Amino acid sequence: MSKKYTGSCACGAVTYGFDSEPSFIANCHCTDCKRSSGGEMATFAAVPDADFTVSGADTTKTYSYGPDAETCAGKGLDRVFCTNCGSRAYTNNLKDFPGIVFVQEGTLDRLDEWFPPQAEIFTWSREKWLPALDIAQYDHRAPA
Repeated sequence: MSKKYTGSCACGAVTYGFDSEPSFIANCHCTDCKRSSGGEMATFAAVPDADFTVSGADTTKTYSYGPDAETCAGKGLDRVFCTNCGSRAYTNNLKDFPGIVFVQEGTLDRLDEWFPPQAEIFTWSREKWLPALDIAQYDHRAPA
């Protein structure tokens, strides 16, 4: 895969790539992200779907909230996992963010290529023991 940025699940069965610089990078403290990541937050980068390629899609499973389900991120949401190792590779099909794929930063191949977050969102549910970063803070979603 000859893309500028690449990533994979833990076992390497699912790989992805993109060339575009992310349009938005955030630490999300919403309940959905906490539950799906198993941590206090999820850090994601928003990239154009048209620039996003996936290999190993036959080893993925999608957990779909459905197109009209209300999530913290808005209506609809698909979380794509590797069926071999269970790693979440990316999130897509958000009705409020058409044409965007949300890449989990922890799945990038090169840790030195992580994109610094521009904002923290859903800060109302950030754990009290975690200090705020010196970036934009939003109680809910960032303004469009």
